[in-house]
Amino acid sequence: MLLSKMAAEGGGKEMNEIKTQFTTREGVYKLLSHSEYSRPNRVPFNSQGSNPVRVSFVNVNDQSGNGDRLCFNVGRELYFYIYKGVRKAADLSKPIDKRIYKGTQPTCHDFNHLTATAESVSLLVGFSAGQVQLIDPIKKETSKLFNEEEQSTTVLFQ
Repeated sequence: MLLSKMAAEGGGKEMNEIKTQFTTREGVYKLLSHSEYSRPNRVPFNSQGSNPVRVSFVNVNDQSGNGDRLCFNVGRELYFYIYKGVRKAADLSKPIDKRIYKGTQPTCHDFNHLTATAESVSLLVGFSAGQVQLIDPIKKETSKLFNEEEQSTTVLFQ
């Protein structure tokens, strides 16, 4: 009786309020969006600040109408997907290309928009130890590695 009286008078919280975050002794629980929840190999939420995510886009003008391509990195992993716009989420379980680097991690990347086609895309990737790598995620090729003498970078394809 007292609880419903407090809610009616505004002294308590709404009974029908949906919580998006709560804390227990085991940790913090937070409602996540579908794209954030389904991200491959999620990094624990507390340590995301130390691994910034970079995103690059390119349009390859293919005939299917899905000409946009998306590249992003999470920690030591680099992903390449077809981007279908904000209304239709990319299938994160099926990347066009996925690379995992040992030794260093990608810190920045960008596409060559002038030479991008549906069959080939040049992507320049910069690493934490100073290397710069030119790759083609569509053909799954590694063209050149610059500043290789800085530290070796091993790429694992999946």
